[in-house]
Amino acid sequence: MTDQARHVLQHTFGYRDYLDYQESIIANLIAGRDSLVIMPTGGGKSLCYQIPAIVRSGCGIVISPLIALMHDQVSSMSEYGVSASYLNSTLQPSEIDEIEWQLRKGELDLLYIAPERLLQERTLDLLDGVEIALFAIDEAHCVSQWGHDFRADYLLLDVLAERYSGVPKIALTATADQRTREEINSRLKLRDPELVVAGFDRPNIQYRITQKNNARQQLLKFLRNEHAEDAGIVYCLARKKTEEIASFLSDHGFDALPYHAGLSAEIRKRHQERFFREEGVIIVATIAFGMGIDKPNVRFVAHFDLPKSLEAYYQETGRAGRDGEPATAWMVYGIQDVIKLRQMVDASSAGEQQKQIERYKLDAMLGLCEITGCRRHALLHYFGESSSESCGNCDTCLNPVEKWDGTVAAQQAVSCVYRTGQRFGVNHLIDVLIGKYTPKIQQHGHSAVSTFGIGADMDSQQWRSVFRQLVAMGYLSVDIGGYGGLRIDDKSRLLLKGEESLYLRRDPREDKLRKPKPQKRQLAEQHQALWEALRNCRKRLAADTGVPPYVIFHDATLMEMAETRPANSDEMLRINGVGERKLETFGREFLQIINQFT
Repeated sequence: MTDQARHVLQHTFGYRDYLDYQESIIANLIAGRDSLVIMPTGGGKSLCYQIPAIVRSGCGIVISPLIALMHDQVSSMSEYGVSASYLNSTLQPSEIDEIEWQLRKGELDLLYIAPERLLQERTLDLLDGVEIALFAIDEAHCVSQWGHDFRADYLLLDVLAERYSGVPKIALTATADQRTREEINSRLKLRDPELVVAGFDRPNIQYRITQKNNARQQLLKFLRNEHAEDAGIVYCLARKKTEEIASFLSDHGFDALPYHAGLSAEIRKRHQERFFREEGVIIVATIAFGMGIDKPNVRFVAHFDLPKSLEAYYQETGRAGRDGEPATAWMVYGIQDVIKLRQMVDASSAGEQQKQIERYKLDAMLGLCEITGCRRHALLHYFGESSSESCGNCDTCLNPVEKWDGTVAAQQAVSCVYRTGQRFGVNHLIDVLIGKYTPKIQQHGHSAVSTFGIGADMDSQQWRSVFRQLVAMGYLSVDIGGYGGLRIDDKSRLLLKGEESLYLRRDPREDKLRKPKPQKRQLAEQHQALWEALRNCRKRLAADTGVPPYVIFHDATLMEMAETRPANSDEMLRINGVGERKLETFGREFLQIINQFT
């Protein structure tokens, strides 16, 4: 069957060879053994179960948590000539009956099902009566309560091991530390699974984190300078903010759309379809716009607010550059982000153990933001992967960060928190340190405290950086009452006594930063006109067939066509991503365009 699998890889999907780890994972699954696969987004996880589902007898059942994207996944398989369908709540009863009939007759290679529907007794009874090639549990980290994206329905998926003990299972995710892997293995009752950790590194993504200083203008400058015509995602913490930022970007000439759970299902669907089917659309979203984003040419993911964990950050930034081409993960964050997330954790109704988990994850996220070394190295280290101390493609490598002895400034800041009663926010504390005579300072008599004016040698932006780092490092905590007041933590007492020194990062000025590398693959000038013609052809064919353009061919496939200029069908089949079905369906039109330019 492994020879048959390679034939499917080359002739159905149009790839010359496997990527790292794919061959052993596929061979293991074909042989009927369970697998747990940790593979970065864009690393080719889907082929690891799609090829065995085609090769093995029966239908492969794929459990996917996102109903909205099943249609595109099935459309993509259909363009490859693979018989695939889905069962979810969007279908009419007559459509469900037809799909169930196809499954019973053995006509399907792949069936995508949401976990909620899978667990219905009707669905389980249906599966009892058919031959199942395998179960693929996608986004498997959802099973873990230790993880960042827990879904209660995933806890019940152990029924697969109990009810279909002889069917191989593969659990796949891009994000799982050691503890999460153990929980996936235990809860899904995998049988002595082959563990494949294909690495977490996404070398094509450039990681950049900068401090908020008029964040809207910072975002606008980033987009105009680097991604003026690109598709991308901007993540915000609040629903209202997604609409405000989408409107702001639209006013400045960008095709930007909001997406959050508070919008109607019809609007969410319309915005999502535009993002997938049109070029250059920006989605401004909460994390409601999440898993299963298959669009390969997302050139940037921008975070307007701080994510809650490194797992969430990695998962969200991983939606950029799935095609392997250069992409940017850009983020601005500030003291208010730190305060807001600390408050959310402390004020939540979760048990104390869960709060401790959330605090640990937030501290790790803050650590990445405040680090002075390589961000990629720190990110990979968190997931247990060793790497070079310098990647050369993150902001701290491109612009090394200075440290400074912030012991005195930190003592002044902590002392100011204490002298003013441990109940005021950052802005007021900075006014006290700088020595401003504001109405609020006069009202509370804070011009008389010993810390009034002692920090006049630094400006408000520098003091904001000091407070941000003190909160991030746990020297100051946040009032959970909702007003953002700062309090002294036990950790601060050694600092105040002069028994501890503290070095802080000096936030670099944006106008002094070294210009980042170009974040796009550059085609030679002689190929540009052909590239645009191929893209226009793809756009027209996608509109005619009702699928996103990338379902026809990925950008990387079109670029290879433009550079190598195949002259006939045999040469076209040598292009990565061109299988026999796609050649038959679309090859003639693309060859005609290439021949015109040749």
